[in-house]
Amino acid sequence: MRLLLTFAPLLLSVALLQLSTGGLGPMDALSGLTLGFTTGEIGLLGSAHFTGFFLGCWWAPRLMGSVGHARAFAAFTVLGAIGLLGHMLLTTPWAWAGMRVASGLCIAGCYTVIEAWLQARVTNATRGRAMGSYRLVDMGGSLLAQLLVGVLEPATYAAYTLLAILCCAALLPTALTRAEQPATPEAPRLRPALTFARSPLAGAAVLVAGLTSGSFRTIGPVYGQAVGLGPEQIGLFLAIWIGGGALAQWPVGWLADRYDRRWVLIGLSVASTLACALTLATSQSTTAVLICAAIFGLTSFPIYSVAAAHAHDWASDDERVELSASMMFAFAAGAIAAPLTISWLMQATGPGALFTIIALAHVALAVIGTIRMRARPTSAERTRYIYAPRTSFLIGRLTGRQRKDP
Repeated sequence: MRLLLTFAPLLLSVALLQLSTGGLGPMDALSGLTLGFTTGEIGLLGSAHFTGFFLGCWWAPRLMGSVGHARAFAAFTVLGAIGLLGHMLLTTPWAWAGMRVASGLCIAGCYTVIEAWLQARVTNATRGRAMGSYRLVDMGGSLLAQLLVGVLEPATYAAYTLLAILCCAALLPTALTRAEQPATPEAPRLRPALTFARSPLAGAAVLVAGLTSGSFRTIGPVYGQAVGLGPEQIGLFLAIWIGGGALAQWPVGWLADRYDRRWVLIGLSVASTLACALTLATSQSTTAVLICAAIFGLTSFPIYSVAAAHAHDWASDDERVELSASMMFAFAAGAIAAPLTISWLMQATGPGALFTIIALAHVALAVIGTIRMRARPTSAERTRYIYAPRTSFLIGRLTGRQRKDP
């Protein structure tokens, strides 16, 4: 209880931030369809969001060093609120793309501040419980945000104003806390190629994870509407995917800690390919589509964390923060490129292009994994598997010591 009270302001900010921005992607997709945006224009919004997200990851540690944690958090939150409130003032795709850059900056910047604050407060004795609570609140907020999308009417002032209010409310816990602001951590050096240097398979897996997550979150609602799902069912469709991913963390982690992680990545990729094929084959049944979303979440969501564990197996302790930043860069690259590219293909060939491209990416990952099995033996020293959130470049500071614990 004492631990929860210590971190309550930060965790409450995370929950409110997720409720506000976690469902913005599907809300923009549904609103864009209502306003007559093309599938390609909706894909542009997703790419713009992840562009802002990457820029925020890079800029936030530097801004904290200039103005401090609380002011940096306020600045990024205001950017997010402005982006949300501006949606119904300028209803053009390019204007919304600019607003989505602002929302990406908001999420990356706020998470960077929160994780830096957590890092300063946790001790070796509380790190595991603190990170467990953090992950639970983050994933729970994301899941609830998808369900919230199902009850909000797309393309209305009321919907975006509510999201903006929640975003502004995320300011209150950190603004009212009497805890002293911690020292600003040194910004990690960005070495984009480090992941591929330590493990080409991990680099490829992180790219595929970015492609999968970025496209599914952004274009998934378009696919859902095309196969006959209503707005509330689309919210459930996305929430089930996240819920399936959450349920998969423990069994996949158990496998990844006991068997060669390359085999686990290959198995997840093959299973994800089959889940995509099953989704395409059963797209006429609403119940089947929702069941397939859960299976797809179970198989695709843990790939990033398994790849992170595999990459850290080949890294030294002093590389862990930079390696985490490098993996975030690779994830963002996949998430930026995928929504725009896949949306164009969907516009040209139909909604099935979403799961077709994702399936092909996972086939390629399985092939790369098979090739890498022949390239070198299993790592003699293995780090712990942990669920690795894709939140900021500083997440490596929070998870680094956990990876070294037996």
